[in-house]
Amino acid sequence: MIKKFFFYFIIFIFNINNSFASEKIAFIDLNYIFLNSNAGKNLNLQIKEQKENLDLEIKIFKKEIDDKKNLITAQKNVLSQSEYEKKVLDLENNVKEINLKISQKNRDLSIFKSKAEKQFFEKLNIIVEKYSISNSINLILKKENLLMGKKNLDITEDIFKIFNENIKEIIIN
Repeated sequence: MIKKFFFYFIIFIFNINNSFASEKIAFIDLNYIFLNSNAGKNLNLQIKEQKENLDLEIKIFKKEIDDKKNLITAQKNVLSQSEYEKKVLDLENNVKEINLKISQKNRDLSIFKSKAEKQFFEKLNIIVEKYSISNSINLILKKENLLMGKKNLDITEDIFKIFNENIKEIIIN
């Protein structure tokens, strides 16, 4: 009788420890929220527009340079050697200036993109933090860092809905 009692007592103790040891874990697909939320779509659209504008400017600059180059080449036989060299030098300087402007605009675009992502994920982090507290989640992992996980541990849709309800637009400073 004492042996049975002791045996059941030991099993009971181990079951209690197992139930206290379980921690609530979830995972989230941040890229899905960034690409599909209203605020994320808006930011992606702004980034895309700036990229397209930059590509258009580059195309225009290339056309201008090609036109000037063709004009100088056509005038090669008409111009004196010194005048021809001066025009070629002016064209090279113009190309350098344009390349500097394009480089600066590329940096500006990169900075804008970084700021947009940073502000987006700061706002998302606040929502995820509140969600984890209200649902007693101890650990939230990024989906892209997981090899495998149960579908019921994915909180992406819940966070997506809350994010869309609370964050309509993110304005970049």
